[in-house]
Amino acid sequence: MQVIVLGSAAGGGVPQWNCRCPVCRLAWSGDPRVTPRTQSSIAVSADGSDWVLLNASPDLRAQISATPALKPRTGERDSPIRAVVLTNGDVDHIAGLLSLRESQPFALFGTAETLGLLKENQVFDVVAQAFVSRTPAMFGEAFSPVPGLSMEFFTVPGKVPLWREDASLVIGEETGSTVGVTITSADKRLVYIPGCAAVTPAVRERIVGADLLFFDGTLYRDDEMIEAGVGTKTGARMGHLSMSGADGTVALLKDVPVARRVFIHINNTNPALVDGSQERHAVEQAGWTVARDGMEFSL
Repeated sequence: MQVIVLGSAAGGGVPQWNCRCPVCRLAWSGDPRVTPRTQSSIAVSADGSDWVLLNASPDLRAQISATPALKPRTGERDSPIRAVVLTNGDVDHIAGLLSLRESQPFALFGTAETLGLLKENQVFDVVAQAFVSRTPAMFGEAFSPVPGLSMEFFTVPGKVPLWREDASLVIGEETGSTVGVTITSADKRLVYIPGCAAVTPAVRERIVGADLLFFDGTLYRDDEMIEAGVGTKTGARMGHLSMSGADGTVALLKDVPVARRVFIHINNTNPALVDGSQERHAVEQAGWTVARDGMEFSL
């Protein structure tokens, strides 16, 4: 299995277009300690020819341009992107679909809930269903978006997308609104969880023994957006675990056996984005890698 990190940042990327938090100030100034990042997505292939995208970032056009494996190869129209798999309906995970509207065949997979959100919003009709099939995937049932790859959705604690929040909002619900994906090829297993509000026994069970884990790395501290003066919400309110603290991901997954663990979907305020920072050192000492765009893994 081949894996490419197309984008490693949370919504808005790094630096965000209008942000001057401490991390973004470094990025805007060109400080080499902060590598700019686009919004989160990975590409997976069993043969290096046919690729599946896990989420479609608003930055997808630039990500394809930066990734030779995803560029057109033959004929008048062509793409090695054979399928897109969605883990939720967040803008930073679905908006890139609008860049895939040039009558190019591919398959689109998601939960019935996520695909229902696309159906309700007519702007996504530009991704014509005459070319792009929409297939709901059921929990507990494997599906194969391309030969050689088997995938399965599982629920993780989360919430509805920000643009669907209302007075009935429940954070930490386990429905079709937020999912993780298990991806297997031959005897190798990748687990992809870019958004997660809590580590439950069921989530731990899914992670155990993975050859590669991508996990929600949105914030380092729960209140960091408030402390930076660029937001009013905690990570918990947004439906995301923090990296640090007794209730953070590093501590909660410390004893879970995983061959390699990588933080992805990292917010622009997260100090672990800064090379050489105490926060980066802490997560690396704990056995975690902080994802950056363009990273490649071979399993």
